[in-house]
Amino acid sequence: MERLVNKRVLLGVTGGIAAYKSAILLRRLQDAGAEVRVVMTAGAQEFITPLTMQALSGNPVHTDLLDTRAEAAMGHIELARWADLILIAPASANFIARMAHGHGADLLSTLCLATDSPIAIAPAMNQQMWADPATQTNILLLEERGVRIFGPDAGTQACGEVGPGRMLEPEEIAALAADVFDHALLTGKHVVVNAGPTREAIDPVRYITNQSSGKMGFAIAAAAMEAGAKVTLVSGPVNLPTPSRVHRVDVTSALEMHKACLDVVAEGCDIFIATAAVADYRATEVSDKKIKKSTGEIHLTLVKNPDIVADVAEHEKRPFTVGFAAETHDVVEYARGKLKSKNLDMIATNDVSGKNVGFNSDNNALTVIWPGGHKVLPLAGKSQIAQQLIELIAIRYKK
Repeated sequence: MERLVNKRVLLGVTGGIAAYKSAILLRRLQDAGAEVRVVMTAGAQEFITPLTMQALSGNPVHTDLLDTRAEAAMGHIELARWADLILIAPASANFIARMAHGHGADLLSTLCLATDSPIAIAPAMNQQMWADPATQTNILLLEERGVRIFGPDAGTQACGEVGPGRMLEPEEIAALAADVFDHALLTGKHVVVNAGPTREAIDPVRYITNQSSGKMGFAIAAAAMEAGAKVTLVSGPVNLPTPSRVHRVDVTSALEMHKACLDVVAEGCDIFIATAAVADYRATEVSDKKIKKSTGEIHLTLVKNPDIVADVAEHEKRPFTVGFAAETHDVVEYARGKLKSKNLDMIATNDVSGKNVGFNSDNNALTVIWPGGHKVLPLAGKSQIAQQLIELIAIRYKK
């Protein structure tokens, strides 16, 4: 079931008494970590209301093919592209027949034609309808096209007859939906990444900061999501879009980042990756008014900020902890010292003295160190470096 984490499931509901189970199925999919949107046929709305499914999913329910508001942005095509899986439960005999013969007269059947994502159906109908040669032919046609068939089950039906045709129970369907997806490197794990700089205020208009762009941390967050993880990204002030399916927490100062990271760790996470360039010091006093320029000197007294990654590594709910060290000289030696002194599981270090690597660059090169070993990741784009780093972390985490 953990393979549903971060997956986008479009739940199609067609007409039939089993439609009431779709509400339970929606919950089971969400419990497994999936984001669910719902499309209902006209027949489905006779058995369960769109309002019910909207309240459970937290998203508007789609019912009409020609919705002028949605069609302004080609809504049905966007839905087809959005889904990682289209799951139709219940799938009536009528809908199965229309789907098998390529009809596109309503929103749900059109989505099935417009998607290149996997499609699965959970048939539900009278046992005689299921046994009818026309239905069986339609099922074979769909199977030949790669549509997954979940069920049906056998037993007592709403009509009082006994036999095959009952929709599988929601828990069974959710488990089969999870099996559609491959087991990725970090499937089901919660990864926390901090990224970007922090800003330490001096007065309302001035602050201490550094040159970190946040690009490396954002690339790592995206790579962790692609590896199947649930990802929380704690970000300092940067001008970067949030990676798809990543939960972002924005902060400004080192103290804010410290609290946000420790709060997430206290709630529980599996891996913490500290890429942020956190300011080492902050002003002991912050003026509430702009400090005016004068002819004399201004003396600024600084106090040390808490060490976020060290505090995470000492936490009672300690995750697998990965540090970052951006250095300008003696890069590996400094990193090995931090690995030991901060009680880290791994540390990634890079030389930021050059112009074509590190801060603000789209490229990076890392030396990744752990107790008893290391690996060099040669100069490459930050997205590529992030993927390689996540692979290394996943290997070390599982040992």
